Amino acid sequence: MISLTILRGLHPGAGEPGATRPYWLAVSADPSPLLIAVFGPTGVGKTAVAIALADELRARGEHPVAVSADAMQVYEGLPILTGAASPEQQQELEHRLLGFVPITQTFSAGAYARRAHAEIDELLHNGQRPIVVGGTGLYLRAALAELDLRPPVDEAIRERFANDPRPLQQLHEALPEAIRAGIEPTDRQRILRSHELLAAGHEPPPPANAPSELWTANTRHPTLLAALTMDRAALNTRIDQRIDAMIAAGARQEVERAQAAGASSTARAALGFQQLLDGDVEGMKTKTRQYAKRQVTWLRKLPGAHLIDTTDRTPEDVAAELVAMI
Repeated sequence: MISLTILRGLHPGAGEPGATRPYWLAVSADPSPLLIAVFGPTGVGKTAVAIALADELRARGEHPVAVSADAMQVYEGLPILTGAASPEQQQELEHRLLGFVPITQTFSAGAYARRAHAEIDELLHNGQRPIVVGGTGLYLRAALAELDLRPPVDEAIRERFANDPRPLQQLHEALPEAIRAGIEPTDRQRILRSHELLAAGHEPPPPANAPSELWTANTRHPTLLAALTMDRAALNTRIDQRIDAMIAAGARQEVERAQAAGASSTARAALGFQQLLDGDVEGMKTKTRQYAKRQVTWLRKLPGAHLIDTTDRTPEDVAAELVAMI
């Protein structure tokens, strides 16, 4: 387990000259981190930072490999929609755990944890540096720690709620008050997951702001956690531009092929999947911005994280800051 000292300072802010905004800096102490985890909201540029970081590490004689911690990038057939590293990017940095689950199969965080632990342990055994990259909080925790995860739910139950015709607001209101209070009305994934677990006779997950749900400092290996943030307006602009680029690259056709192939309920939960089937690009942008906002809220509460504001900074600049912390 890595020990960290948290310092507070001021970072030059956007807008008027001389403006500042607070940042938090986590300075790693012994033991030195074996893993580097790069986490952040969709659209912030995690892959570009990971590639730049790998270049820095190679200059030090290291052999870095990226391990994806994204719940949707595990599926084959959805690389555009899920923002997986492109073939060109994978030429620059090897990525593990991308596109290895058939689109017709369901997949769980527990199954991912077993695969991620095996990949990370193998890399460390071979003297390589794992860079865990992702935007799914649960999968990040699953990759880095031993977690008490909820049991998998029968596929029939998943399908029932995935195809439930009720509006999201009604599904949210149908939850018991104690559970509903801890879930945002727009958080479709947590709302459906809570219904699934209750229907299967299991306890639902704790609220998103519960300490046990946010993070555990008991990582399996010493880890430096970099939480990338960005000015909200700038991030929203990047998200809109990214979705436009996805559409131009064939994301709609990708989703239609996956649907025709019989995509599983967990694969269909990919952000934008249903919106693209419905032809609702603006709805996809809205939901993606909402999701990014929740991601930022989550990462700002991570104890021991190095919060890095990437606004108006190059991936190389951010990578150099990370390397200086190792």
